[in-house]
Amino acid sequence: MSGTLNKVMLIGHLGDEVKLHYFDDRNCIGRFPLATNETYTNRQTNERVTNTEWHNIVVRNKAAEICAKYLKKGDKVYIEGRIKTRKWQDDKGNDRFSTEIHCTDFTFLTTKGETGNAPMPSQEPQQIQKPQTDTSSVVEEEDDLPF
Repeated sequence: MSGTLNKVMLIGHLGDEVKLHYFDDRNCIGRFPLATNETYTNRQTNERVTNTEWHNIVVRNKAAEICAKYLKKGDKVYIEGRIKTRKWQDDKGNDRFSTEIHCTDFTFLTTKGETGNAPMPSQEPQQIQKPQTDTSSVVEEEDDLPF
């Protein structure tokens, strides 16, 4: 395989509101934290352990405005994108690094009635199952109709 792939798929809860920043008359960028969870049972103590991972999500232009308009803290969302690491300098001149997920696609998973009532990161993310489109596994029944 000669190519490479940089693709991320996350399902999690917003940790804060979407923050928009306009940098000219037409373009903007939106940023928000997303929490994902990993839950397992400790074999020695037999207690459930939940680890929360925080991701910095970046959305651009119209997608950023849509996210800012409809997403609220605690809402569940599916994010698809790519990982990007930025290097920058802090006030003291030290090199700092930030790893971000640059969103290319998203799906709101919290329904309108659930907004604001969604549980925060203590709940394990669920997987999205896409509809099956492979027709090779579909068995057609034979019938004796002339058409």
